[in-house]
Amino acid sequence: MNPVYVALDTTDLDYALQLAERVRPSIGGLKLGLEFFTARGAEGVRAFTDRGLPIFLDLKFHDIPNTVAGACRAAAQLGVSITNIHAQGGAAMMRAARDAVKGVNPATRLIAVTMLTSLGDEDLPGLGLMPPVSDQVLRLASLAQQCGLDGVVCSAHEIEPLRRELGPDFLLVVPGIRPAGAALGDQRRVMGPKEAMDAGASVLVIGRPITGAADPAQAARDIAQSLGISAN
Repeated sequence: MNPVYVALDTTDLDYALQLAERVRPSIGGLKLGLEFFTARGAEGVRAFTDRGLPIFLDLKFHDIPNTVAGACRAAAQLGVSITNIHAQGGAAMMRAARDAVKGVNPATRLIAVTMLTSLGDEDLPGLGLMPPVSDQVLRLASLAQQCGLDGVVCSAHEIEPLRRELGPDFLLVVPGIRPAGAALGDQRRVMGPKEAMDAGASVLVIGRPITGAADPAQAARDIAQSLGISAN
């Protein structure tokens, strides 16, 4: 399986579809997030799932259990491959979301956001949390696993301890992937694609290093080749 999911952070559906087709031979799927979904909604997501493209619908639901269950049920009905919630919503919320997703499609993977990759240790006291970030990530990831979720979103620097503690089958979806020479943007805890896969990542979410490149198709090919993956 190609682990690279390209983050399409845009509100322009035509541009997103054109970009998706350009990079499609070298990637495993696409991530559609809040910016795209707020502008284009369910029909925008279906424009991709109808083309057979695996979609990670990254909306990070965080509300009371009944509300999150309803939102996750609707997301699963769109035919997405992966969707997510915030682990900080607690065990009851995560279990309700799990039951909702699996009731629609057992193959849809539900994962939890632990700590946003834009946060560093110095940010935690203001949130009423004790650093280091890595301790908070492990605590929340363990809770997600106990609640029957398929995996978590984590930074590359938390891959190894999570893989060690949570086993080989727990999905680790890793944003903040930056090939050598790429700008960091607003990500704080980053790593290169090959390093992240060697550490035990399951899915790599890569946005601007591909979508912002002069030739996105070539950038996607280069990353695939660095991982030893042949283009389709």
